[in-house]
Amino acid sequence: MKSLVVKRSVVIDGHKTSVSLEGPFWNGLKEIAHAERVTLSRLVAKIDATREHGNLSSAIRLFVLDQVRTNGMSCESNIALVPPCVENHKEAKFLQNCDLSHS
Repeated sequence: MKSLVVKRSVVIDGHKTSVSLEGPFWNGLKEIAHAERVTLSRLVAKIDATREHGNLSSAIRLFVLDQVRTNGMSCESNIALVPPCVENHKEAKFLQNCDLSHS
């Protein structure tokens, strides 16, 4: 069975480090960086600087989860932050109320 966790390298403040993340968390992180108009490295550096405990991979997962819970989706940019791994979309019902026709 193939592992769902993939190790990727990122550069934080000029130092190369690796993080192990599942695909949906990695994709969510990239979408958040795009929505915030920052590089992936800059966003990971921000997460690294503000994490209170745990390893960087866990901190990234918690950050993405927090963004999904807080923002759900940005109607202005049409960027869905709900990762594909979410099976129960009942909590994201409010997404149906976003008017995406103005793109």
